[in-house]
Amino acid sequence: MLVNDAEGRRVSEAEGAERPAGLGFRNVLRLGYVSFFTDISTEMILGVLPFFIVKELGGTAAILGFIEGVAEAVNYAFRVFAGVVTDKIGRRKPLVLLGYGLSSIAKPLFAVSGSWSHALAVRVTDRVGKGIRTSPRDALISDSAARSEAGKAFGLHRSLDQIGAIIGPFMAFVAVPIIGMRGVFWVSFAPAAIALMILLFFVQDTKGFARQRSVFENARDVLSREFVLLLAALGIFAIGAYNFSFILLKAGSLGVQESLVPLVYASLNVATVILGLPAGILADKVGKIPVLGLSYMVFLATSVGGLLLVGNPLYAFVIALLFGSYLGIAETVQRAIIPDFTKPELKGTAYALYYTLIGVSSMAANSIFGVLWSNLGPAAAFQYTILTTTAGLGALAAIILKGKQSRS
Repeated sequence: MLVNDAEGRRVSEAEGAERPAGLGFRNVLRLGYVSFFTDISTEMILGVLPFFIVKELGGTAAILGFIEGVAEAVNYAFRVFAGVVTDKIGRRKPLVLLGYGLSSIAKPLFAVSGSWSHALAVRVTDRVGKGIRTSPRDALISDSAARSEAGKAFGLHRSLDQIGAIIGPFMAFVAVPIIGMRGVFWVSFAPAAIALMILLFFVQDTKGFARQRSVFENARDVLSREFVLLLAALGIFAIGAYNFSFILLKAGSLGVQESLVPLVYASLNVATVILGLPAGILADKVGKIPVLGLSYMVFLATSVGGLLLVGNPLYAFVIALLFGSYLGIAETVQRAIIPDFTKPELKGTAYALYYTLIGVSSMAANSIFGVLWSNLGPAAAFQYTILTTTAGLGALAAIILKGKQSRS
């Protein structure tokens, strides 16, 4: 039976029931604006943070990998907590607001860091905020769009998010020579405050049902065989998926001047913006897992580039564009896949389990990559991740093959 959805379109009754009244792509757009301003704030900092830690605070590549690994592990641990809580209380926005607020307050404190351990504490606090907001926010995005348009919704949100990630490094590039890195950390609070105002006054919340069942009962319902197989493939890949910090270190080793590193980071984010929305639309049309496999191939090309490209600063921009292309595809499609494997009222728990896996894998990946880089050199680190990426591609291919056999 066809009914009118919240945006006046004719959809099936089941599809329309997935989306609470009053929500729709307008809500996704507003959440995108929140991420846009937040990412201006965040990326002003992240574009210079690796050099701040290594050169000003006396850290090493291994310490940088440790900081990023611990910070991301904490981030994903709190995604688990928040994902479970949002299903228990049947609300999304309170946790989203708490998470954005905590990160906005924490990030400027890099300006008073006197050692890499201080920077670790600030980075972890910022990632706690990100962890608290992410699962409820992703569930709210999913609540706001029909399942058949999940890729488009996450692609739109990701693109707005990454436009902010382009502007932030450019602002840092302009501001660092004038006010220094510590001054940039203080200034980063202004766009974060704008994001909080948009979230507080314009984003609508889900009015769902609080679930009285235990966390373990919810997790048991979510962990179907198909979902477990998907998580296994994602985990195999993620155990070697280093983050952007090492792309910036690679830029430095290629001879890019410190003042120009934010431009390398901006080019990475340009690629993410360009590909985020098209990747989501393509995933809705041809299938999310094949498009996710495409992102893994782009990441493999990034690591091969990191291994083979030497001696020319321009190679840094090539590697950054490849890495940004991988992010634009993967982070859109992976988030859009999750609702396909669970009931609408258990999306938060499903995201929690997904982020548990990614968090543990991220900590291991960045720590291993950093240790290999410091002790054996960048070539050994990239060789390690080439192996794990190839294995992840094989696992995705097995899932696609299994799906074809099931349909036959």
